[in-house]
Amino acid sequence: MNPTDLAAPKALEPPVLGPPPLLELKNLVVAYGGVEALHGLSLTVGQGELVTILGANGAGKSTTLMTISGLLRPAKGEIYFKGQRIDLLPSHEVVRLGVTQSPEGRRVFGPMTVEENLILGAFTRKGQDLTPDLTRVYYLFPRLWERKKQLAGTLSGGEQQMLAIGRALMARPTLLLLDEPSLGLAPLLVKSIFATIKEINESGVTIILVEQNARAALKLATWGYVLDVGHLALSESATRLLNNQKVRDAYLGAR
Repeated sequence: MNPTDLAAPKALEPPVLGPPPLLELKNLVVAYGGVEALHGLSLTVGQGELVTILGANGAGKSTTLMTISGLLRPAKGEIYFKGQRIDLLPSHEVVRLGVTQSPEGRRVFGPMTVEENLILGAFTRKGQDLTPDLTRVYYLFPRLWERKKQLAGTLSGGEQQMLAIGRALMARPTLLLLDEPSLGLAPLLVKSIFATIKEINESGVTIILVEQNARAALKLATWGYVLDVGHLALSESATRLLNNQKVRDAYLGAR
């Protein structure tokens, strides 16, 4: 065969890759006193997403959030945020990088005023003008504006939840971790809180939402992870999880 009859080989084109994940958990193992709460958990969250983590009590949802925020140290595995490994960093450095958390139970500082709590949320931004950030929080939660001089410990449960989320926003996070924001709240207030969470996400803040109200969380989210006793049981779009019969039976109730 004449070599000139051979077609020139086609140049290999590089694969088309999407943007790297904002957050990546790789094979996380987290234990309390020798008892494992997470067993090799891996998940990713993309920039701008609103992701929900579902599971029964004790599934490892809050443990996951606390490990991301640096409050717990994994025994094994790695966490990457914007491509940087963060699981070895102290929690205040994780906040400085752009990860904040509104914890389960709100944990506001009761003897301090609403505005003092909010300003404390910006502790990594010392010397910066906080006026635009306070204005934004008061726009999202007008009731906090009305009570800005009131002691946080005298607020209602719903108002304390608003304050906990507002305090987390004061650090200007790229990633906001919300742990049970509707816990103990009246249905009408839950609807308002979820509308505000949606607005925060649409402003460009990526959100991981742990929420007992699984139906509301899945309607809000783009993607969902289901944990089962520290293991990842399911990872699908929120729409598919809403229509998954096993998920409906386990978490959504009869509707």
